[in-house]
Amino acid sequence: MSSTRSRGDLCPGALRPWPADDGLLVRLRLIGGRVSAASLRALVEVAGAYGDGHVHLTSRANLQVRALPGTDGALAPEVIAAIEATGLLPTRTHELVRNVMVSPQTGLAGGVVDLRAVAADLDSRLCADPDLAVLPGRFLFVLDDGRGDLVDRACDLGLVVLEEQTAQLRVGDRPGPVVPVDTAAERIAALAHAFAVRRGAGPTALWHVDELADPLVAPVDPDPRLPAPAPPLPFGDVPGGRHVEVVGAGLDRQTVAELTADTTDTADLVITPWRGVLVPQESS
Repeated sequence: MSSTRSRGDLCPGALRPWPADDGLLVRLRLIGGRVSAASLRALVEVAGAYGDGHVHLTSRANLQVRALPGTDGALAPEVIAAIEATGLLPTRTHELVRNVMVSPQTGLAGGVVDLRAVAADLDSRLCADPDLAVLPGRFLFVLDDGRGDLVDRACDLGLVVLEEQTAQLRVGDRPGPVVPVDTAAERIAALAHAFAVRRGAGPTALWHVDELADPLVAPVDPDPRLPAPAPPLPFGDVPGGRHVEVVGAGLDRQTVAELTADTTDTADLVITPWRGVLVPQESS
């Protein structure tokens, strides 16, 4: 599917905020939705000091803060410094590229393979490739650990685990090759590089893999071991923890304090694609 883009992608980040009616809006990307309790507490303090007092959740399992001050479309330097101090802006050059969605319960309960290491490996490879800094902020990686919760989620590149050692890559809306799980991050990063080279430049550059006139990989059939799509993770007690629905304006100081009351600073909470927070069950 070709494209007739006439402008570049404007998906917001911390260094490319969106000028909303109430001030500047920034988006902070999380790998697999994972955020430490300490970082979440620090971010809600930033929102209280400079913004509307809330941390907002997105359908891509990322975080947003809005109503921030700035000049000429850029955040005030003290706000950028405060955001960086939370640990949620690990790279300035590749902040828009880190769109990696992962099955939220992976490594906590269920699934065929714990994909946390694969996701971290992919993030490192994306950020280490200078050519990938040009990927649009809408470009999305989706990793399903074999439970089927993200198997039907639209993406540009990704994988679905088939068995403990194997996964089928996803290349846009097409199935990709079956690969060993331990090489999947390398293969996905290489495909992202190939897209970055072929997408063009300037305002007409492509945003998504499916917009290429020629596919990145030769067409293959869906593997019969692919899981069936699973329903969204329900709210309440679930295997591995408690899934808390976030309604209204988002997370404020009180709700963040309640969510993290029984966790250590380094413990990870998981923002889910269903605008919830998965609070892992502490192991005894």
